[in-house]
Amino acid sequence: MKWTRRRFNPNTLRVEQVPLTRKEILRSVALRVFWVGAIGATSVWLFDRVFQSPADRARDREIAFLEDQLEGMREEVRTMEQAMEDMAQRDDAVYRVLLGVQPVPEHLRNPGIGGVDRHAALRGHVHSEEVADLKSRIASLQRSMAAQSKSLDEVTSMALEYEDRLESIPAIQPIRNDDLNRMAGGWGYRIHPIYKVRKFHYGMDFSAPEGTEIFATGDGVVVKVKRLYNGYGRHVVIRHGFGYETLYAHMSKSLVRPGDRVKRGQVIGLVGSTGTSTSSHLHYEVHKDGVKVNPAHYYFNDLSPSEYEAMLEASEGETQSLD
Repeated sequence: MKWTRRRFNPNTLRVEQVPLTRKEILRSVALRVFWVGAIGATSVWLFDRVFQSPADRARDREIAFLEDQLEGMREEVRTMEQAMEDMAQRDDAVYRVLLGVQPVPEHLRNPGIGGVDRHAALRGHVHSEEVADLKSRIASLQRSMAAQSKSLDEVTSMALEYEDRLESIPAIQPIRNDDLNRMAGGWGYRIHPIYKVRKFHYGMDFSAPEGTEIFATGDGVVVKVKRLYNGYGRHVVIRHGFGYETLYAHMSKSLVRPGDRVKRGQVIGLVGSTGTSTSSHLHYEVHKDGVKVNPAHYYFNDLSPSEYEAMLEASEGETQSLD
């Protein structure tokens, strides 16, 4: 096969076939190879991008499905972690406080695992880190659930053994929410209303109209009914047993006598403003083993979680107390 090209001859006024030189032949071959390659590559790219095979489309759907499942699992793990955190908080801050036992140590509630990388087989894939993180969090949840289950078993056992203790623990508010004007002062440093100095307030003040009923917060025996012209004014002390005592101060009237046995929710007196007091209210204290403790930890019997949070928020501000 001869490589030629057509050329117009002005002398003969004819189109003639002229042999190509070696350089022209190489250039022609190179151009043809380039265009064939370019067209082939473009066709392959377009086919791959636009005209996917059924197998490719199925694979992409599978990947999208698995990514959605992975996101769903992440959300479920977050929900379980929050639920476990709430359960642990109630266990330590409510159940164990009410039963008078120490919270579960952190190293027992959240036991760790050392050693080699347990997810080495997962490395090397697009979502390796996400999957490894999820598996680690799930394993941590499983360990925490086992520890929490053991703790709840202990709490249940103690509750069954200490039914009398549960009845005696001061576990309700001494004033009904409906009768409260406001939570006037809580546990912590406050400005004394008379001396105008910053002083620690060992109790909670419930502002209410004079004559409002005051309730015993747990079963017990009245050990003191006294009237002073300063300090607590007219006040009542109830011994509940198991190391608990409660004090109710600034009463206008007491309705019990020393030696009386009282039940939780029984009316023991009326709100007043006797003693060192600037307005009508009840000053309430909880003592455990002779030490004054924060009464806010003992209201879970008659307050919902939202009411308890509102009560804490109202009582924690550093304001002036009423006594």
